[in-house]
Amino acid sequence: MRAEQPFRFGLTPVFLTSDLDLLEALQRYLSVAMGTEVQLVLKRTYQEITSQLLSGLLDSAWICGFPFVSYRSELELVAVPVWRGKPTYQSYLLVGADRGDASSILDLRGDIHAFSDPDSNSGYLVTRALLAENRAKPQDFFRRTFFTYGHRNVVRAVAAGLAQSGSVDGYVWEVLSEAEPELTKLTKPAWRSERMGFPPIATSAGNAASEGIRRFQRALIDMPSDPTGRSVLGLLRLDGFATEDPSLFDSIARRVDLVRALG
Repeated sequence: MRAEQPFRFGLTPVFLTSDLDLLEALQRYLSVAMGTEVQLVLKRTYQEITSQLLSGLLDSAWICGFPFVSYRSELELVAVPVWRGKPTYQSYLLVGADRGDASSILDLRGDIHAFSDPDSNSGYLVTRALLAENRAKPQDFFRRTFFTYGHRNVVRAVAAGLAQSGSVDGYVWEVLSEAEPELTKLTKPAWRSERMGFPPIATSAGNAASEGIRRFQRALIDMPSDPTGRSVLGLLRLDGFATEDPSLFDSIARRVDLVRALG
């Protein structure tokens, strides 16, 4: 990366809200901490962000565990968010708050079901894997499915009755429960997965040893010690970022293998 080029960091509203205060604080913190201009690149889907990362149009991106394991030979971890003391989160199967008959995937048969993104672990893959364990596919199990391209939109769809159930990032639902309790009280988790690697920040394998990535990683790790960094973490409800071993995402890789085996 030449010195005059901005550092390009990809984000997607599938995971991160486009809240202007958050984005401005994040860009300001990273630019100062790295000593270079940082450009935030927002795209609608994980596919768009991942393809730009793999093609070199982005220096790093906040992606999901599903594309990370799918392109494991081409990507390297930069950092993993720490939430409530751990670099992990859960997937929830969400239903309406007044629904009393649902406690497993099998209770959702025949529902109109909302997914977040086809490259989302918590918003798609986990549910696909649960169905694969029962030798079923979404198109045969649910009456209808649709993608909302945002975990908040999954919550909104279930809350409004547009979907009878949904696959959602548990972190997003828990944060929304603090920020928008009037919305989440219309829904409830019918089932929670085991803990899995939190959506990571990654870079292309060929860029992993660059000076820009080294400074970027240090800026992420140092966020709790900086006032602007702490403000960003507060808006995200995160404790910070940590370096982790890629094995943190092994359970997601096993789900990918399970779904692919079913075809």
